[in-house]
Parts: sequence; C-alpha cells; structure tokens
Amino acid sequence: MMALDLAFMITAFATIIVIIDPFAIGPMFLALTPGMTPRQRRLIAWRSVIIAGLILLVFAAFGEAVLGFIGISMPAFRVAGGVLLFLTALDMLFDRRTKRREGHAEADDDHDDPSVFPLAIPLIAGPGSIASVILLTGEKPGLEGLVTVVAITFAVLLIMGITMQASGYLENALGKVGINVITRLLGMLLAALSVQFVLDGLSAFGFGPGPG
Repeated sequence: MMALDLAFMITAFATIIVIIDPFAIGPMFLALTPGMTPRQRRLIAWRSVIIAGLILLVFAAFGEAVLGFIGISMPAFRVAGGVLLFLTALDMLFDRRTKRREGHAEADDDHDDPSVFPLAIPLIAGPGSIASVILLTGEKPGLEGLVTVVAITFAVLLIMGITMQASGYLENALGKVGINVITRLLGMLLAALSVQFVLDGLSAFGFGPGPG
C-alpha cells in the first residue's frame, strides 16, 4: 500500500509541476510587471498564486461531481484530459507554449495588476492544470487522494511564488538556453504521462490492459 501511495505522489507531483511549469514563468512575470518595485511584484506574485490555488482546490474537490452532473464519465474525461495534456506537451517541445504566454503578456500590457488575468488565469490555473487535478483525484478517489493532490498542488504553487519573486535571478542563472532545455525535458515527461492517462481511460472501456 505504501509503495502505491508513493508512486501516486510521484506521478501527481511530476504531472502538476510539469503542467504549471513554475520555472518558465519568470520571463512572462517580468514582462507583466515592468517598472514595478520589488514589493509590488511580491504582492502580485502571491496574489496570483493564492487565486490560482483556490481555483484548483475547487476543481480538485468538486470537479468529478460536476462532470457526473453533466453526464461525463471519469474514463471519458481521462481520455480527453490525456489528449489535452499531450497537446500541451507538444507546445512545450516545440516552444509554442512560451510564445503563447508572451502573447498573453503583450495583450495585457495596459492593465496595472496582472495577478488575476493573465497570471492566475490562464497561465497558472489553465485548462491543463484544471484537467490534471481532476484526473489525479479521479485516479485515487477519497479523502487521501484529495489531500495528496491538494498538498502537492500547493507545494508547486509555493515554488511558483518563489520563482516569480526570484525571476530576475533565475533568468540570469539559467539563461534562455537553460530554460529552453528544462522546458523540453519536462515536455517529454508530460507526453509520456498524458499517454498513460489515455491508456487508463481506454482500459475502462475494455481496450487494452487495466490501469497500471
């Protein structure tokens, strides 16, 4: 039982940290907060993290119930979510995700406070992260699974907040090449995880082996 729990924790952490991708937010955060003081940037960073955390908490706790209410089965959502995560992985591998985030930053240049949009939504709590928390809580139903997913999500969001505050230092330390390498490695990992989600969903319909 303990080995299964550890495996789920590793899978959940890998999925959430790859989807939220806290290490790639630095350049976008700097672009969204030009000329701001460190205190202003700190407030915006933690406000966006708290808002995104509350959104993901709601979907982790009630997402599956909402799906059932509108007549979508968990296996069907698992397949759809896996496809969505695979598309996100392709964006990461081909650097389309960064360009899209930069587009959000440019579109929001006229707003003074970007903490709600586009930081909290959709850069942090976007379709991929929402689908991930619903899928993961569905993988391990019950209070234990919910607490695990929520705790890991908030740990990743904590990393996100710290990363945004240290975005200038991180960008200088890793450089554009370093960030690109990390993003592509995480994209490969996400692609494999998304395929596993699809296979688990299809197995519920009688295709292939059962969930491993």
